[in-house]
Amino acid sequence: MNVYAELSGADLAVVVVTGCSIVAVVAVLYALQRILTTVRQVRATLDEVNDQALPLLEQLAVTLDEANAEVARVDRLVGSAESISATVDATSKLAYRALSAPVIKTVAVTSGASRAARRLREGQPRKR
Repeated sequence: MNVYAELSGADLAVVVVTGCSIVAVVAVLYALQRILTTVRQVRATLDEVNDQALPLLEQLAVTLDEANAEVARVDRLVGSAESISATVDATSKLAYRALSAPVIKTVAVTSGASRAARRLREGQPRKR
C-alpha cells in the first residue's frame, strides 16, 4: 500500500508545513547557538578590555594630576619672572631718573672746566 495515495491534499499540506517548520526551528536554534557563542566571545573581549582599560585610566588620572601640578608650578614661575621683570624695569627707570641729572651736570661741569682750562692756557704766553 502506498501511504501517499491515502493522504488527502490537506494532510499532505500539514506534512509539508510540519517538515518546513522543523527545518526552520532547527535553523533558528542553530542561529541562536551561533549568536550565543558570539555574544560570549564579545563579553569575554569586553571583560579583557575593561581589565586593561581601568588601570590605564587610573594611570591617566595620575599623569593628568602631575601635569596639572607642573602647569601650576610653571604658572608660578612665569608670575615670578613677570614680577621680577616689572621690578627691574621700575628700578632701572628710577636709577635713570636719579642718576641722569647728576651725570649730565657732571659732564657739563667737566666740559666747561675743560674749555675754561683751554682758554686759560691759550691766554697765557706760550713757552718757546
